[in-house]
Amino acid sequence: METFLQVLANGLMLGALFAIVSIGLTLIFGIVKVVNFAHGEFLMAGMYLTFVITTWLGIHPLYTVALVAPLLFVAGAATQRFIIQPLMNARDDHIQIFATVGLSTAMINLALLIFGADIANTPSGGLRTPILLGPVRVLSGQLIILAAAVALVIGLHLFLQKTQTGRAIRAVAQNRAAAQLMGINVNRIYVLTFGIGAACVGLAASLIAPLYPTSSNIGTYFVLTAFVVVVLGGLGSIGGAFAGAMVIGLIDAFAGFYIGSDLREVAVFGVFLLILILRPSGLFGKNLNLSHVSP
Repeated sequence: METFLQVLANGLMLGALFAIVSIGLTLIFGIVKVVNFAHGEFLMAGMYLTFVITTWLGIHPLYTVALVAPLLFVAGAATQRFIIQPLMNARDDHIQIFATVGLSTAMINLALLIFGADIANTPSGGLRTPILLGPVRVLSGQLIILAAAVALVIGLHLFLQKTQTGRAIRAVAQNRAAAQLMGINVNRIYVLTFGIGAACVGLAASLIAPLYPTSSNIGTYFVLTAFVVVVLGGLGSIGGAFAGAMVIGLIDAFAGFYIGSDLREVAVFGVFLLILILRPSGLFGKNLNLSHVSP
Protein backbone atom coordinates (compact mmCIF):
# COMPACT_ATOMS: atom_id res chain seq x y z
CA MET A 1 0.00 0.00 0.00
CA GLU A 2 2.84 2.39 0.80
CA THR A 3 4.36 1.74 -2.61
CA PHE A 4 1.04 2.50 -4.31
CA LEU A 5 0.68 5.75 -2.36
CA GLN A 6 4.23 6.77 -3.24
CA VAL A 7 3.62 6.17 -6.95
CA LEU A 8 0.33 8.07 -6.66
CA ALA A 9 2.11 11.01 -5.04
CA ASN A 10 4.81 10.94 -7.71
CA GLY A 11 2.12 11.02 -10.39
CA LEU A 12 0.37 14.01 -8.83
CA MET A 13 3.62 15.93 -8.46
CA LEU A 14 4.54 15.16 -12.08
CA GLY A 15 1.04 16.17 -13.17
CA ALA A 16 1.40 19.52 -11.42
CA LEU A 17 4.67 20.09 -13.28
CA PHE A 18 3.01 19.30 -16.62
CA ALA A 19 0.06 21.54 -15.72
CA ILE A 20 2.15 24.61 -14.98
CA VAL A 21 3.92 24.19 -18.35
CA SER A 22 0.72 23.48 -20.31
CA ILE A 23 -1.55 26.26 -19.05
CA GLY A 24 0.26 28.99 -21.01
CA LEU A 25 0.13 26.86 -24.16
CA THR A 26 -3.61 26.25 -23.95
CA LEU A 27 -4.28 29.91 -23.12
CA ILE A 28 -2.46 31.06 -26.26
CA PHE A 29 -4.27 28.56 -28.45
CA GLY A 30 -7.65 29.30 -26.91
CA ILE A 31 -7.50 33.02 -27.70
CA VAL A 32 -4.95 33.59 -30.46
CA LYS A 33 -5.74 30.27 -32.19
CA VAL A 34 -2.03 29.69 -32.84
CA VAL A 35 -0.21 26.48 -31.92
CA ASN A 36 3.04 27.81 -30.47
CA PHE A 37 5.77 25.30 -31.30
CA ALA A 38 8.31 27.59 -29.61
CA HIS A 39 6.58 27.10 -26.24
CA GLY A 40 9.25 24.68 -25.04
CA GLU A 41 11.99 27.07 -26.07
CA PHE A 42 10.41 29.85 -24.01
CA LEU A 43 10.62 27.43 -21.09
CA MET A 44 14.25 26.71 -21.94
CA ALA A 45 15.02 30.43 -22.10
CA GLY A 46 13.34 30.96 -18.72
CA MET A 47 15.36 28.14 -17.17
CA TYR A 48 18.61 29.60 -18.50
CA LEU A 49 17.60 33.02 -17.16
CA THR A 50 16.94 31.42 -13.78
CA PHE A 51 20.34 29.73 -13.90
CA VAL A 52 22.13 32.99 -14.78
CA ILE A 53 20.32 35.10 -12.18
CA THR A 54 20.75 32.51 -9.44
CA THR A 55 24.40 31.76 -10.23
CA TRP A 56 25.68 35.25 -10.97
CA LEU A 57 23.59 37.29 -8.55
CA GLY A 58 23.17 34.71 -5.80
CA ILE A 59 19.38 35.15 -5.73
CA HIS A 60 17.24 32.27 -4.48
CA PRO A 61 15.57 30.46 -7.40
CA LEU A 62 12.06 31.24 -6.13
CA TYR A 63 12.76 34.97 -6.16
CA THR A 64 13.84 34.87 -9.79
CA VAL A 65 10.15 34.60 -10.75
CA ALA A 66 9.90 38.37 -10.23
CA LEU A 67 12.44 38.86 -13.04
CA VAL A 68 11.93 35.86 -15.32
CA ALA A 69 8.13 36.05 -15.68
CA PRO A 70 8.08 39.76 -16.71
CA LEU A 71 10.97 39.22 -19.14
CA LEU A 72 9.16 36.32 -20.79
CA PHE A 73 5.95 38.36 -20.86
CA VAL A 74 7.80 40.97 -22.92
CA ALA A 75 9.34 38.26 -25.13
CA GLY A 76 5.95 36.64 -25.70
CA ALA A 77 4.22 39.94 -26.44
CA ALA A 78 7.00 40.88 -28.89
CA THR A 79 6.70 37.48 -30.59
CA GLN A 80 2.99 38.01 -31.17
CA ARG A 81 3.38 41.64 -32.25
CA PHE A 82 6.32 41.30 -34.63
CA ILE A 83 6.24 37.65 -35.80
CA ILE A 84 2.71 36.24 -35.50
CA GLN A 85 0.54 39.32 -35.98
CA PRO A 86 1.85 40.26 -39.45
CA LEU A 87 0.88 36.72 -40.53
CA MET A 88 -2.60 36.66 -38.96
CA ASN A 89 -4.32 37.51 -42.25
CA ALA A 90 -2.15 35.24 -44.40
CA ARG A 91 -4.04 33.08 -46.88
CA ASP A 92 -2.57 29.92 -45.36
CA ASP A 93 -2.94 29.58 -41.59
CA HIS A 94 -0.02 27.13 -41.51
CA ILE A 95 2.36 30.05 -42.08
CA GLN A 96 1.93 31.01 -38.41
CA ILE A 97 2.90 27.50 -37.34
CA PHE A 98 5.98 27.57 -39.56
CA ALA A 99 6.92 30.90 -37.99
CA THR A 100 6.87 29.42 -34.47
CA VAL A 101 8.86 26.40 -35.68
CA GLY A 102 11.45 28.76 -37.12
CA LEU A 103 11.52 30.73 -33.87
CA SER A 104 12.01 27.48 -31.95
CA THR A 105 15.00 26.51 -34.10
CA ALA A 106 16.52 29.96 -33.78
CA MET A 107 16.18 29.95 -29.99
CA ILE A 108 17.76 26.50 -29.67
CA ASN A 109 20.75 27.53 -31.77
CA LEU A 110 21.08 30.83 -29.91
CA ALA A 111 21.19 28.91 -26.61
CA LEU A 112 23.87 26.63 -28.03
CA LEU A 113 25.85 29.66 -29.18
CA ILE A 114 25.68 31.35 -25.77
CA PHE A 115 25.83 28.44 -23.32
CA GLY A 116 27.28 25.64 -25.44
CA ALA A 117 26.19 22.02 -25.25
CA ASP A 118 27.05 21.63 -21.56
CA ILE A 119 24.31 21.11 -19.01
CA ALA A 120 23.65 23.99 -16.61
CA ASN A 121 22.69 23.06 -13.04
CA THR A 122 20.77 25.75 -11.19
CA PRO A 123 21.47 25.83 -7.42
CA SER A 124 18.59 24.07 -5.66
CA GLY A 125 18.16 26.59 -2.86
CA GLY A 126 16.78 23.81 -0.66
CA LEU A 127 14.07 22.89 -3.17
CA ARG A 128 15.37 19.33 -3.46
CA THR A 129 14.89 18.70 0.27
CA PRO A 130 12.72 15.58 0.81
CA ILE A 131 9.60 16.00 2.94
CA LEU A 132 7.69 13.13 4.54
CA LEU A 133 3.90 13.29 4.20
CA GLY A 134 2.79 10.22 6.07
CA PRO A 135 4.08 7.19 4.17
CA VAL A 136 5.13 9.14 1.06
CA ARG A 137 8.16 11.30 0.33
CA VAL A 138 8.16 14.30 -1.98
CA LEU A 139 10.55 17.17 -2.63
CA SER A 140 9.83 20.62 -1.26
CA GLY A 141 10.15 22.00 -4.79
CA GLN A 142 7.48 19.60 -6.01
CA LEU A 143 5.03 20.81 -3.38
CA ILE A 144 5.70 24.41 -4.42
CA ILE A 145 5.04 23.51 -8.06
CA LEU A 146 1.74 21.86 -7.08
CA ALA A 147 0.68 24.92 -5.08
CA ALA A 148 1.75 27.23 -7.91
CA ALA A 149 -0.19 25.22 -10.49
CA VAL A 150 -3.40 25.38 -8.44
CA ALA A 151 -2.88 29.07 -7.72
CA LEU A 152 -2.23 29.77 -11.41
CA VAL A 153 -5.44 28.04 -12.52
CA ILE A 154 -7.50 29.84 -9.90
CA GLY A 155 -5.79 33.17 -10.59
CA LEU A 156 -6.40 32.93 -14.35
CA HIS A 157 -10.01 31.94 -13.70
CA LEU A 158 -10.60 35.00 -11.52
CA PHE A 159 -8.77 37.22 -14.02
CA LEU A 160 -10.83 35.99 -16.97
CA GLN A 161 -14.15 36.07 -15.11
CA LYS A 162 -13.92 39.12 -12.87
CA THR A 163 -11.85 41.76 -14.70
CA GLN A 164 -12.79 43.92 -17.67
CA THR A 165 -9.68 42.83 -19.55
CA GLY A 166 -10.47 39.19 -18.81
CA ARG A 167 -13.99 39.59 -20.17
CA ALA A 168 -12.54 41.20 -23.28
CA ILE A 169 -10.21 38.22 -23.71
CA ARG A 170 -13.13 35.81 -23.40
CA ALA A 171 -15.13 37.85 -25.90
CA VAL A 172 -12.31 37.65 -28.45
CA ALA A 173 -12.01 33.90 -27.85
CA GLN A 174 -15.74 33.42 -28.47
CA ASN A 175 -16.18 35.66 -31.52
CA ARG A 176 -13.43 37.89 -32.89
CA ALA A 177 -15.68 39.83 -35.29
CA ALA A 178 -18.32 40.55 -32.65
CA ALA A 179 -15.62 41.65 -30.20
CA GLN A 180 -14.30 44.13 -32.77
CA LEU A 181 -17.81 45.52 -33.26
CA MET A 182 -18.01 46.10 -29.49
CA GLY A 183 -14.87 48.25 -29.66
CA ILE A 184 -12.36 45.69 -28.39
CA ASN A 185 -8.87 46.03 -29.83
CA VAL A 186 -8.39 42.43 -30.91
CA ASN A 187 -4.73 42.78 -31.87
CA ARG A 188 -3.97 44.26 -28.45
CA ILE A 189 -5.76 41.34 -26.78
CA TYR A 190 -3.70 38.89 -28.84
CA VAL A 191 -0.45 40.58 -27.80
CA LEU A 192 -1.53 40.62 -24.14
CA THR A 193 -2.61 36.97 -24.22
CA PHE A 194 0.62 35.76 -25.82
CA GLY A 195 2.53 37.71 -23.20
CA ILE A 196 0.51 36.17 -20.36
CA GLY A 197 1.05 32.69 -21.81
CA ALA A 198 4.80 33.28 -21.98
CA ALA A 199 4.80 34.68 -18.43
CA CYS A 200 3.15 31.46 -17.24
CA VAL A 201 6.07 29.60 -18.80
CA GLY A 202 8.43 31.97 -16.98
CA LEU A 203 6.81 30.99 -13.68
CA ALA A 204 7.20 27.33 -14.60
CA ALA A 205 10.85 27.83 -15.60
CA SER A 206 11.87 29.39 -12.28
CA LEU A 207 10.25 26.52 -10.37
CA ILE A 208 11.53 23.72 -12.61
CA ALA A 209 15.13 24.91 -13.08
CA PRO A 210 16.29 23.95 -9.54
CA LEU A 211 14.92 20.42 -10.04
CA TYR A 212 16.00 19.65 -13.61
CA PRO A 213 19.30 20.24 -15.45
CA THR A 214 19.02 22.92 -18.12
CA SER A 215 20.12 22.34 -21.71
CA SER A 216 19.24 23.70 -25.12
CA ASN A 217 16.81 20.83 -25.80
CA ILE A 218 15.14 20.69 -22.37
CA GLY A 219 12.00 22.30 -23.78
CA THR A 220 11.41 19.48 -26.26
CA TYR A 221 10.49 16.92 -23.60
CA PHE A 222 8.17 19.24 -21.74
CA VAL A 223 6.44 20.71 -24.79
CA LEU A 224 5.68 17.29 -26.32
CA THR A 225 3.99 16.25 -23.10
CA ALA A 226 2.30 19.65 -22.90
CA PHE A 227 0.69 19.07 -26.30
CA VAL A 228 -0.63 15.73 -25.07
CA VAL A 229 -2.02 17.44 -21.96
CA VAL A 230 -3.66 20.22 -23.97
CA VAL A 231 -5.29 17.76 -26.39
CA LEU A 232 -6.45 15.55 -23.54
CA GLY A 233 -7.93 18.45 -21.60
CA GLY A 234 -9.42 20.11 -24.68
CA LEU A 235 -7.70 22.78 -26.77
CA GLY A 236 -8.40 26.10 -25.11
CA SER A 237 -9.63 24.79 -21.75
CA ILE A 238 -7.55 25.98 -18.81
CA GLY A 239 -9.34 23.74 -16.34
CA GLY A 240 -9.07 20.89 -18.81
CA ALA A 241 -5.31 21.42 -19.07
CA PHE A 242 -5.00 21.10 -15.30
CA ALA A 243 -7.11 17.92 -15.19
CA GLY A 244 -5.38 16.49 -18.26
CA ALA A 245 -1.97 17.14 -16.74
CA MET A 246 -2.93 15.22 -13.60
CA VAL A 247 -4.16 12.30 -15.70
CA ILE A 248 -0.96 12.23 -17.77
CA GLY A 249 1.17 12.53 -14.64
CA LEU A 250 -0.56 9.53 -13.08
CA ILE A 251 -0.31 7.49 -16.29
CA ASP A 252 3.40 8.29 -16.54
CA ALA A 253 4.08 7.38 -12.91
CA PHE A 254 2.09 4.13 -12.81
CA ALA A 255 3.26 2.97 -16.26
CA GLY A 256 6.87 3.69 -15.30
CA PHE A 257 6.61 1.69 -12.08
CA TYR A 258 4.33 -1.21 -13.02
CA ILE A 259 5.15 -1.64 -16.72
CA GLY A 260 8.66 -0.28 -17.10
CA SER A 261 10.40 3.07 -17.27
CA ASP A 262 11.18 2.54 -20.96
CA LEU A 263 7.47 2.26 -21.75
CA ARG A 264 6.23 5.39 -19.97
CA GLU A 265 6.16 7.48 -23.12
CA VAL A 266 4.47 4.63 -24.99
CA ALA A 267 1.63 4.74 -22.47
CA VAL A 268 1.38 8.54 -22.52
CA PHE A 269 1.35 8.88 -26.29
CA GLY A 270 -0.91 5.85 -26.58
CA VAL A 271 -3.48 7.77 -24.55
CA PHE A 272 -2.84 10.76 -26.80
CA LEU A 273 -3.70 8.72 -29.90
CA LEU A 274 -6.81 7.24 -28.28
CA ILE A 275 -8.08 10.70 -27.37
CA LEU A 276 -7.50 11.93 -30.92
CA ILE A 277 -9.42 8.95 -32.31
CA LEU A 278 -12.27 8.69 -29.80
CA ARG A 279 -12.74 12.29 -28.67
CA PRO A 280 -10.79 14.80 -30.81
CA SER A 281 -12.21 17.77 -28.86
CA GLY A 282 -10.63 16.46 -25.63
CA LEU A 283 -12.25 15.93 -22.27
CA PHE A 284 -13.62 19.45 -21.87
CA GLY A 285 -13.67 20.98 -25.34
CA LYS A 286 -12.74 24.58 -26.14
CA ASN A 287 -14.02 26.44 -23.13
CA LEU A 288 -11.94 29.02 -21.31
CA ASN A 289 -13.50 28.39 -17.91
CA LEU A 290 -13.05 26.28 -14.82
CA SER A 291 -16.57 24.96 -14.47
CA HIS A 292 -15.27 21.43 -15.01
CA VAL A 293 -12.52 21.54 -12.40
CA SER A 294 -12.44 22.45 -8.74
CA PRO A 295 -8.79 22.46 -7.70
